Amino acid sequence: MQDFRVTPIPEETDAPLNESLQFIRDTLETLIISIVLFLAINTVSARIRVDGYSMMPTLENGEFIVVSRLSYRLGQPERGDIIVFHYPRNPTDEFIKRVIGLPGDEIAIRDGTVYVNGYPLEEPYIAAPPNYETQMTVGKNQIFVLGDNRNNSSDSHIWGTVPMDYVVGRAVFVYWPVPKIGFLNHGNTALAAPTP
Repeated sequence: MQDFRVTPIPEETDAPLNESLQFIRDTLETLIISIVLFLAINTVSARIRVDGYSMMPTLENGEFIVVSRLSYRLGQPERGDIIVFHYPRNPTDEFIKRVIGLPGDEIAIRDGTVYVNGYPLEEPYIAAPPNYETQMTVGKNQIFVLGDNRNNSSDSHIWGTVPMDYVVGRAVFVYWPVPKIGFLNHGNTALAAPTP
């Protein structure tokens, strides 16, 4: 006598239910990973659009840039850094300018030249020499900023210094338009040697 074994046949309704649950699980995992990545990227960087002409010729209206939020958590700004910050008169607005003066610096602008602590700055990146005059001392935890398009920029020569805690970060990379893609050359300002 032969031994017959009966193998149960799975019900056809089990497979679609399991596939549906697997699809839901995969979708939730993908969403959670996407949210975590989005939050991580936004913690260390920001993306902004240049709006206006105050940083020409370095940056042009409509360019999109990546800003490093970590730069000044790990270090301090330097003269020449291109930064994004909250506008002191309306912190909901963000501006992009170049750092010229650090805490304690004496800034003077006269005869088309910017002086820091009595020494003229070498600034090959500006559109034209400034046609205005100003003088101020940069306070503690403050920075003095100017646009590269000096005569068409709302900046520290008009409304004063920027508190360090208003700084969003350092502009590092242009990602749009395609012909302009690349890292920003901050062209740190150099103090010219004093004349004898």
